[in-house]
Amino acid sequence: MNGEAKAGVVVFGAPLPPVEPYLPAPERILSGHPQQRAWILYQSPDGKYACGVWECEPGKWRVVFDEHEFCRLLEGEIVITGDDGGVTHVKAGDTFVTPGGFTGTWDVRARSRKHFVVYC
Repeated sequence: MNGEAKAGVVVFGAPLPPVEPYLPAPERILSGHPQQRAWILYQSPDGKYACGVWECEPGKWRVVFDEHEFCRLLEGEIVITGDDGGVTHVKAGDTFVTPGGFTGTWDVRARSRKHFVVYC
């Protein structure tokens, strides 16, 4: 964890330390180079609840969500397409939830950054 804690409260405004970038599994990448970084700023002792900051470069890949995720997109643009054919277009300022069990694609159209909360 690398959020700044004040009296037990994690503050998201603290500068983020360097982290190693990563990519989705090669067989899931459909286009672009969706290099990602994630900062876990808080995680519950049982590991089932976590929140932090995520960013990604443009690219499209297949996703399978086991966890439930609440997101607030801070910058960028993402088109989320479910295997059921539903399409959701989110841009900076939008807030959304991706439920556990969701399968489909994430298409990051512009460098994106979000705050996230996940529950497994």
